[in-house]
Amino acid sequence: MQRIAFLRSVDIRRADPHLHGIAPALAALGAEARLFHTHGDAGPDLFPGTSEKLHPGATPDEFVDRVRAWGADAAVAISLPDENALRDAVVKTKLEALGIRTVMTPLAATRVLCDKWETKRVLESYGIPTPPAVLLDSDLLNDRTLPVPAYPDAVRLAARDLGYPLLAKPLWDSTSMGIAYLPDPAALDRHLAARPQAHAVLEKCLSGRLCSVDIVGADGHYTVMPLIWTGTAGGPPAFTFEDLRHADPTRDDDFAPTARRLVELCAGLGVEGSVNVDMIHADGVYHVLEINPRIGGATTLSIAAGGPNTFVALLDILTGAWPTRAPAVARAERFAIECLTANPTPALLAELRARIDLVTCHDLVIDGHDHGGILTFTVDPGDERRTMKELTALNGFVPAPMLDKIRRLLLPTAR
Repeated sequence: MQRIAFLRSVDIRRADPHLHGIAPALAALGAEARLFHTHGDAGPDLFPGTSEKLHPGATPDEFVDRVRAWGADAAVAISLPDENALRDAVVKTKLEALGIRTVMTPLAATRVLCDKWETKRVLESYGIPTPPAVLLDSDLLNDRTLPVPAYPDAVRLAARDLGYPLLAKPLWDSTSMGIAYLPDPAALDRHLAARPQAHAVLEKCLSGRLCSVDIVGADGHYTVMPLIWTGTAGGPPAFTFEDLRHADPTRDDDFAPTARRLVELCAGLGVEGSVNVDMIHADGVYHVLEINPRIGGATTLSIAAGGPNTFVALLDILTGAWPTRAPAVARAERFAIECLTANPTPALLAELRARIDLVTCHDLVIDGHDHGGILTFTVDPGDERRTMKELTALNGFVPAPMLDKIRRLLLPTAR
């Protein structure tokens, strides 16, 4: 195995610095890597190999042609969000038909996990709690198929049975995009009158704490990564990175039973690589919202908290070394914290490295929109007070409300 292609969509900076962890493994294999990506830059400071950039709308066949032209022996998919995961699953099917082994969840399972309604049906079959919901068929609402005049009334009655508030969630969107918050019947009426163009899940809106977990593995052997807390739920949806996101080594919220069922589901579907599970913890129960068939937005945090390096694990799956060095459950060994900040400058990055245990800090650009900077750092138990002192000394780089949340997380007396 001499050449390994990595498939990517969004800016590779979200994988820095952990992606560099594959460099020793590549050296041990005597292999070289090349990143085939559609967005952002990917110089040697961001990816331990060479790179080729494709246009944003590149088709699976274009990826296959470029990977073959380079002479790849194997490939690993590290794309997000879901629409690009589906693309990579198609690429996997085509590459493996040509004898090029590709680490990615198979297409049939990827299709199920990209579709929120199909995911709910699978969750229910494995006895995993998920908020009650009904399918909202946009074809019937817009008279694109058989006319069914009673359909809107049927939806209203189903919504009454579910109970308000509700969320209307497009089947194929992710990162909290396109979700409509419906607090009462009048809001549902307005939503139906607007004739939404895409199918959606009409789901009971639960109140609780949002959390996320990555599961990595293949062939029935999986590692459940550290649990990441990402915000609160119960009202209108917020931007994915809006709230403080963290792993907490001091918490144990009895996630183990849910983790075991999720592993059973992954084994049953034949997951290969990484999946990201979004949940709400409410009334002592983990309710699964969706399962994304890819690495997640919290992958950097889960590795930083003490979990195995996901990117190295993907190489292990490729080479057959998995799961020799992988625990069944990886618990947080330290605080791993992520929040939005001002855009960092080179001078500020140098100061951050001197003051805190910095993982990464960079501009967060999504679909061309600059959300400011995003800071990821860790805190070892016993170092909480020093870290708070150093963060406070940064004079407003971390917004005051976010700094207060970090203080309450790290210092129990401030909670």
